[in-house]
Amino acid sequence: MNQPAVSPSADTAASAASAGLAGALEGLRVLDLTQMLAGPFCAQLMADHGAEVIKVESPEGDMTRAFGPYCDDDQVRNMGGYYQSVNRNKKGVVIDLKSEQGRQVLLSLVDKADVLIENFRAGVLDRLGLSYEKLAERNPRLVYACIRGFGDPRSASNDYTDWPAFDVVSQSMGGMMGVTGAEDGVPMKVGPGVGDLIPATLCAFGVLAAVMRAQRTGRGQFIDVAMVDGVLAFCERVIYQYSISGVIPRPQGSHHPMFVPMGVFPAADGWVTVGSPNDGFWIKLCKLMGRPELAEDPRFRSNDDRVRNAPALKAELGAFTSAHTKEQLRQLLGGQLPFGPIYDAQDIFTDPYFAAREMLVEVEQPHSSKKLTIAGVPIKMSETPGSVRTRAPMLGEHTREVLLAAGMTAAQVDELTACGAVRCAA
Repeated sequence: MNQPAVSPSADTAASAASAGLAGALEGLRVLDLTQMLAGPFCAQLMADHGAEVIKVESPEGDMTRAFGPYCDDDQVRNMGGYYQSVNRNKKGVVIDLKSEQGRQVLLSLVDKADVLIENFRAGVLDRLGLSYEKLAERNPRLVYACIRGFGDPRSASNDYTDWPAFDVVSQSMGGMMGVTGAEDGVPMKVGPGVGDLIPATLCAFGVLAAVMRAQRTGRGQFIDVAMVDGVLAFCERVIYQYSISGVIPRPQGSHHPMFVPMGVFPAADGWVTVGSPNDGFWIKLCKLMGRPELAEDPRFRSNDDRVRNAPALKAELGAFTSAHTKEQLRQLLGGQLPFGPIYDAQDIFTDPYFAAREMLVEVEQPHSSKKLTIAGVPIKMSETPGSVRTRAPMLGEHTREVLLAAGMTAAQVDELTACGAVRCAA
């Protein structure tokens, strides 16, 4: 594996700690009852900025523990790259919510929590006696958030409430796949799991908004984010374009239907992106291409002209970019107008930009002599910088610590462990 060009963010985290800088969310206690991607990523966003996030897993653990990739020398294989990437900075406890004793343990944690996040199917926790209503009776200031494929019936009943959903479902029904893919081709999902990550980010925003209100009023509330709704909200032009013009947006490859040029063009050794739809950037692009006359061509004078004659313009620009390497185009166009080469993972690891921005962070990989590199914290804050402080927890790693901090005695924890209500890591 290629290593980052600059040391990862561990040094920054250490310097922030030595300066007495706490994360902006220090003091916020979050119970994370989620698994897979959307819920864990939502809770991790808060953990990165100082919230105490307690990840509550079943005795079997989050199902992503079984997903790789794993380091070659990892013989245990209960925490792969997937799990590590969305569960850092959390404490891990195991509670069997199917047992009465386990449910009582969770209730004791709820009493001192600010937030609870879950992404079970609608009604699962209700049937266990752990509904929002019951938890709010115990802790009126609790902010209870759920992420489900099609939302919770508390907000609105619908025919899809009981449907399970993954990323590909929310991308498809939320409208994203309908405008993604080759022109006149098969609709295509966006590569990363944005059908999970978008609603996760929206949920984190909702949680913090509700926490701010709870701090003023002493009252929490129920937050319902549907994965499909989140994707639809990020689909930008799909709704208004159809509403105004009756046009149903379709996949149009890697170009924009209303701004030209704005898309992907070939280089001699790969691909680059160019965005110059406004006249100022377009005129500059023409000069840098050595083709200033194109800016005066009646077909290309305004963005509307360029949209109407997009195939001809793409051919002109593509002929220029394909005659140059990505590096040559970087030297010529970079910093002059919106431009960027299309990167793969190796490019990201070798470009010093990502290391300088602390977006490549090494964490310990249990049961391996190697370290794992994960994406860093994208939100940069001057006074309270977020950081990657700890790797993801092993199954039940902090059960004893968390329960003792909640006021239980060592004997009580031992008793709960003996009956299987909780599990502590070996």
